[in-house]
Amino acid sequence: MTSPFEIVILNLQKIGAFNFLFPFMLTAAVFYGLLRRSQIFGKPEENVAVNAVVALVAAFMVWAYPILAGVNVETILSTFFFQGVLATMVVVIGLLIISMFLPKGLGETLGEKLKPGWFVGIIVLGLLIAVGVLFSSGAVSIFLPGGVGGIGISEDVILSIAVLAGLVVVLGFIVWFTTRGEKSKGILSL
Repeated sequence: MTSPFEIVILNLQKIGAFNFLFPFMLTAAVFYGLLRRSQIFGKPEENVAVNAVVALVAAFMVWAYPILAGVNVETILSTFFFQGVLATMVVVIGLLIISMFLPKGLGETLGEKLKPGWFVGIIVLGLLIAVGVLFSSGAVSIFLPGGVGGIGISEDVILSIAVLAGLVVVLGFIVWFTTRGEKSKGILSL
């Protein structure tokens, strides 16, 4: 038996809400928030209309591309957001489980011991996860409608280059940690 939620979702799909309306609304809201935050046009309280018009026009221009190029973003975006939420939930649940077994105040201790270089490592790890979700959800086809092979290089070559680049990054981190460990006691001597 079909639930009311399924009926609503299917009706929204029929009118194109997932293909244009919801992505457009999300993009317009992000642009509006960025314009208010950056205060490009002055104080946000004084320029609400200007920020709104610029955000709406920018969002229309962004979402004109998939329609004009004939790219169906409905399944791509829903897969991307679903996988992104799953990746975030895995990280949050992992942190919750780890925090149950670690002593109280460990965050402050690690914050004092770890220097800003660790922050860069965490950012790089987050970017790698984001790129993984981008490729696994198929959202790359938004930027390259002909597929990854559409740029003139076969997908096997691109995959090989990506794996080699990943191995070089891992090897670089290993070398960095081992040479750093010779200078100090290392990370395990907290």
